[in-house]
Amino acid sequence: MDFAHPSSSNRSWDHLCSVVEYSGIFDSEYRQPHSRCMNGTRVALRKSIMQVIDQRDRTNIWLNGLAGVGKTSVAFTIAEEMKAAKRLAATFFFSHKHAQKAAAIIPTIAFQLALAFPRIREDIVQAIENDGSLLSPGKSHADQMRELVSKPLQTLQFHQEPYAIIIDALDECFSSEEAARLVTLLTDALAGPDLPSIHLIFTSRPEAHIRTAMPSCVYEILLTTRDEDTIQDVRFFLRTSLDKTRTSRPAVFGQPPVPWPSEDEFETLAFKAGGLFVYAAMAMNFISAAGHHPRERLDLLLREKSTVGADIDQLYRQIIATSEDPFAHCRILASIIHLLWPLPLVELQELFHADQTSLAVMLEVFSPVILNDGVGNVEIYHASLRDFMRDPLRSEQYHIEYAYAHEHIVCCCLDFFVRQDLVWPPQRNFREMPYAFQTWNVHLWRAYPSSKLRNLLALFANKTPPGWMQTLDNTSALFLASLNLKHARRLRDTY
Repeated sequence: MDFAHPSSSNRSWDHLCSVVEYSGIFDSEYRQPHSRCMNGTRVALRKSIMQVIDQRDRTNIWLNGLAGVGKTSVAFTIAEEMKAAKRLAATFFFSHKHAQKAAAIIPTIAFQLALAFPRIREDIVQAIENDGSLLSPGKSHADQMRELVSKPLQTLQFHQEPYAIIIDALDECFSSEEAARLVTLLTDALAGPDLPSIHLIFTSRPEAHIRTAMPSCVYEILLTTRDEDTIQDVRFFLRTSLDKTRTSRPAVFGQPPVPWPSEDEFETLAFKAGGLFVYAAMAMNFISAAGHHPRERLDLLLREKSTVGADIDQLYRQIIATSEDPFAHCRILASIIHLLWPLPLVELQELFHADQTSLAVMLEVFSPVILNDGVGNVEIYHASLRDFMRDPLRSEQYHIEYAYAHEHIVCCCLDFFVRQDLVWPPQRNFREMPYAFQTWNVHLWRAYPSSKLRNLLALFANKTPPGWMQTLDNTSALFLASLNLKHARRLRDTY
């Protein structure tokens, strides 16, 4: 490294830090609340994984299973243990909850490698200085992997202890092709004989495109809802959580607390959960929700009999059925799911201005399946809810069509515009403007052209100041919005 130009090195490091996707780092504050294994659960599974990554043979691991079996919790707990042992090289936890960018994956891994191995930070910075386009979104991922990962790691080839890079939720990657490419890039980049021993741990659903991309020698661990160890761990989780609810609610259960639930009630709930951790977690969210009686909530869950265990769809339908206006609340829920990125509560309230009362009630009624602390982003608890709501065969009478969800969102965006006193020139940079300004055009293309939408489009077109119209026509940053405004006018004229 050229120490004569430290400012240049600092700029390159700062540039790397600026493109890092911090929500992909396993213990980032952006990922709160963190999903980890409860003490006393997944003991045998975690031990078997640690036995593999304690070896220096670079065996890679693929932990796969259906949604809700606890893959992310296992990955997070292993990452915590490896970090505590100073053997965690890097992580990337994919999530639909965050607006993650494909171009940031390899720089984020390189950033963590520089922190885990301070000796290679200079090599990574030098690579960025040598190629000013190395961190650009259009840069070849193969070039990035070679210059930011493989080459810097070569200086550590005699490092004694094996490390791990953990990639969680590959199935939530941007596309099936992107997921497969990432598997291939990482496995090839870390396979060289002149590199330190770094194990790759992947987690995902058992999807065909990911299976095809996995090397034939990968150590595969399949998590199922029928595995006896998993079922016993779910039972342990339920027993511990129910007991915590019982002892923390003296106004309900007395002091000392009376026994609850009965053995028959517990066995019925445990059967419903099967080996599905997400069922158990959301059932406990529902039972222990503030302002509700745990006995009554448990009775409600047990009222509908199950012929099979781990029926997450039945749980979702039961929770939705507690709403006094399921259609209105499911429409808002579907709209939140179809947003291009999650929003904090205050921005949702502004966007869904006409539905503020329904939004507040929905967030209360659906609190067992929605994360909302009033400060951070409002997000669904688990990706399985998105799958449930999008599949009419699963959500049944609660299903909201894709086009109608986008119609609701774009109507809210247009209502937001109409309520604004649009001035020219705009007072803020486009990307600093509210969600509606940045995304209404995308939702418009996907929306059902209802009469309400057409009327709002006409009102919006008539109200838009000339300066805004000129900007929409001429500014490249708003090119898509310009196309969709023309589309809006065609819609208005057609109907």
